[in-house]
Amino acid sequence: MAVSIRLRREGAKNSPYYKVVVADKRSPRDGKFIEIIGAYDPKKPGHNSTLKIDRVEYWMSKGAQPSDTVRSLIKKTKKSTAAAEPPSKAGQEDEQSAQEEQPSTPPSLTEGAS
Repeated sequence: MAVSIRLRREGAKNSPYYKVVVADKRSPRDGKFIEIIGAYDPKKPGHNSTLKIDRVEYWMSKGAQPSDTVRSLIKKTKKSTAAAEPPSKAGQEDEQSAQEEQPSTPPSLTEGAS
């Protein structure tokens, strides 16, 4: 079975809203589908789509072909999630080791006590 990742139109007349679905290539645009993996609202400004990237990657590993529009949505979603991720763990380890090197009490207090 040839599988594609494409948009399924929903919403009222002149206010389109799309679901990103995995479907057989032979099924009609708004017909039978296998799984819903996201949504896309072209009328909304800014970041206007949500995708389950893990499911997209799963279906693409099984041979599903995304449509041109879905391919660009995947690219934008991956770019926005990469920018939103915190810095790497290596940077966090450096901060922790620097904190461990510093003594818990200031040296001026321990010297005056002797």
